[in-house]
Amino acid sequence: MAIEGPLKELGIHDVFQLLDLSRKTGILRVTSELRQNAGSVYFDEGNVVGAVIHSNPHPLGSVLLRAGKVTESDLARARGMQAGGDTRRLGEILVAIAAVSPRELTTQVRRQAEEVVFELMSWQEGYFSFEDRPVADLPAEALIRVPTSFLLMEAARRIDEWSRIQKKIPHLGIVPVFAPVADGEGTGALDLLPAEWELLAVVDGRRDVRGLAASLGRAEFDVAKTVFGLASAGIIVLDDPARRPPEPDAGGLAFLVGEAEARLVAGDIPTSLQAAEKAVAAHPHQGIAHQTLGRALLAARRYDDAVRALWSAAELDTTSVPALRYLGYALAALGRFAEAAEAWEGWLQAAPKPPEEEALVPMVDRLCQCALTIDMALRSAHE
Repeated sequence: MAIEGPLKELGIHDVFQLLDLSRKTGILRVTSELRQNAGSVYFDEGNVVGAVIHSNPHPLGSVLLRAGKVTESDLARARGMQAGGDTRRLGEILVAIAAVSPRELTTQVRRQAEEVVFELMSWQEGYFSFEDRPVADLPAEALIRVPTSFLLMEAARRIDEWSRIQKKIPHLGIVPVFAPVADGEGTGALDLLPAEWELLAVVDGRRDVRGLAASLGRAEFDVAKTVFGLASAGIIVLDDPARRPPEPDAGGLAFLVGEAEARLVAGDIPTSLQAAEKAVAAHPHQGIAHQTLGRALLAARRYDDAVRALWSAAELDTTSVPALRYLGYALAALGRFAEAAEAWEGWLQAAPKPPEEEALVPMVDRLCQCALTIDMALRSAHE
């Protein structure tokens, strides 16, 4: 029996609980157009036995290397054996040549799968489908079996912990910077955990939490938690690029955004796009730059690109009310009416709004209702 539907109707936590209680065996696929991401979770009698996600840039070999479990020469030897015709998976070869123990391999594979599940459990929009089928073709380097009930409890714990972390780290674009040391300070020894020393070794004042996690090959949640602890201890301070004042020079954000807006009003879309693209290239962490680019892309009828730009704007600056409204326009232009309505509902609930946005409430409310009506009509027609 197929189980499928939008996540806004049946939340991802409820999906996992349903598969756990009914002891299902098969593959759960979750996709998110807004995130441009997709993941798959493999179940055997209600237990999670594997998980992969499209956005995961860390293959097992890199994870083992960063964790200090294997050496470069171990990886080179194992990959050389694969290139020579060995059909075994990388993990199996590493165990066979005694580069890593079976237990450590299983631990790392399980950790990877758990992080995929926790990432999927954070999604509130998207579409899921479950296919009843044997799971003999697992894309895993080692056999694991994780009780779904454990993952649900751990996910709930993380949600609670995130609410505390987000008081200091509202988004993953926050950049950790070493705290200034006053005269006479800094002579004592620091009593830090290995994970904290590892993080401090890569803090450079440029990379944000997301970039640091990618560099370390660690989960974004774990890195954010470590950053929170170091910031609370006063060892680092947190810089929010989205809150930085714009540069006054001609290459600054204010100038480029102003130029893009002026060209857009004048109907010169190509020049507006050029200025907006320069703004994003020069100020990639500024939500207003992505919002301006999204507006220019909307005018150019490049709706897919507009969705990506406006989604970035909304993520970088959670207080950016117009970004959600424009995102709804772009999604509706693509015929993605349910997602458009979701963006507009987010805009309607945002408070406080600037006066010019508040004046648009009646219009956006009507658009939202129309989008929901069209989406329901289309679903009925397909059924």
